[in-house]
This record gives sequence, C-alpha cells and structure tokens, in this order.
Amino acid sequence: MDQIKIGRFIAQRRRGLDLTQRQLADKLEISDKTVSKWECGNGFPEPSLLLPLCRELGITVNDLLSGEVVAPADYQQKAEENIMSILQENRRRLALTTMAGISSTLAFLTLLLGVAIYAEVFSLAAKIAIVAIACVVFGLGLYVAMKGEQTVGAYRCPHCGKDFVPTFKAYVMGPHMLLTRRMRCPHCRQKGWCHKVLDTDGD
Repeated sequence: MDQIKIGRFIAQRRRGLDLTQRQLADKLEISDKTVSKWECGNGFPEPSLLLPLCRELGITVNDLLSGEVVAPADYQQKAEENIMSILQENRRRLALTTMAGISSTLAFLTLLLGVAIYAEVFSLAAKIAIVAIACVVFGLGLYVAMKGEQTVGAYRCPHCGKDFVPTFKAYVMGPHMLLTRRMRCPHCRQKGWCHKVLDTDGD
C-alpha cells in the first residue's frame, strides 16, 4: 500500500466534504493529530476505523486502500491487489515484532549471563545497573512484540465469525495458546478462543 497516496486521498475527500481534520476526528472519536498523521502518510487507520472512515468520506474500503475512487471495471482486480498487499504488510510487521521479542530476550539473557560469569569483576553497583538495564531492554522488547501482535491483523470470534482488534488490556489479560486468545468479542459480547487472522473481513 502507498500510504502517501492514501493520505492525500483522505485529505482530498475530507476537503471535498468541507470538513476540518478536527471535525472528521470528532466523528470517528479520535484525535485530529491521528487524522493529520494519516494525511501526511505517516500512519494508517486501524482495522476498526476503516469502515467508519469510509462511511464519513463516502468511499469504499477498496477505494481507500487504492488511494483513489476505483472504476467498476477495475474493482475486482484492485480488491485482489489490496488484499495481497495487506497480507504481505501484516506478515512483515508480525515478523518484525517477533524479531523484537526474540532480540530483547537474547539481550536480557546475555547481560544476566555476563554478570553471573564475571561476578568477581563487577562491583555490586555495576551488577545492579546491568540487571536493571537487562530488565528495561527485556520489558521494552516484550512490549513492542505484544503491541505488534495485538494490532497486526485481527482476531476472529468463534461464535459470530467477525474479526476485531482487541484493546491492549484485553490482549494482555486473555489466556492464550500459540495464536489463539480467550477474549470477549465486541460484536456478539461472548467469550471464546479467538484465532489470529491476517486477512480480516473488515467488520
């Protein structure tokens, strides 16, 4: 996806409706800084905001992802291209967040191992400082990995079959097994083992 092109398209549609960034943001219940970020090409709407944003701008999700109003004759081809683009981007982001988690864990273990092996070399203050640094590195890496997994793609409810992006709190508190987490679906309000999906249905 071309975020610069999509951002310009959002700005063009917003201006065409005589809306300020603040007015559009208020309709979507987000900050005007978020809208500005999209329009500058420095970010992309979360899955849960795609349909509300498109409704406000009077376009389809396919138009938004294409960065232009798609002609009916090209609609199917553009839809397929956009789906493939989203899948590739989600896989890339998921791989990066996984690498962040693994790297921080290795750094954490390496620092702790260094303190243990060279215990006589370091003073007590140095040991405390190294352990503190190791914990900070591990904590940041774990947060990045968890935040990435939470927001990349979505989770599919086993009851209603709809996709949703959980809040960070719901994600952290939900018991999990590999790519499934027990969470409450915001659509049907039932709890279940929700499976991670990269190809969301847009609901």
